[in-house]
Amino acid sequence: MEPNTPSSGRGPVIRYLVVLAVGYVLGTKAGRRRYEQIAGTYKAVTESPAAKAVIDAGRRKIADRVSPDPTLVTLTPIDSETHVLQPETMAKKDG
Repeated sequence: MEPNTPSSGRGPVIRYLVVLAVGYVLGTKAGRRRYEQIAGTYKAVTESPAAKAVIDAGRRKIADRVSPDPTLVTLTPIDSETHVLQPETMAKKDG
């Protein structure tokens, strides 16, 4: 394949299916007891307050990066109920 040729996007899907298949095979060999042990450990880790804070912070960071909407900043409060907003990037340019 040429270096500049766009990918068809099948690589990640195939990798995902391979990981699922390997996980299924290893899971069936380990048995129900091991599955319960792994699931219990996963729940204990992901339900802890510290882990939830890290997961939420990561999700917010990703959402901020992929959000198509610019962050808005208040330019001038007109009154207690009305504010003039402008995208943050434009506010930085204006100084």
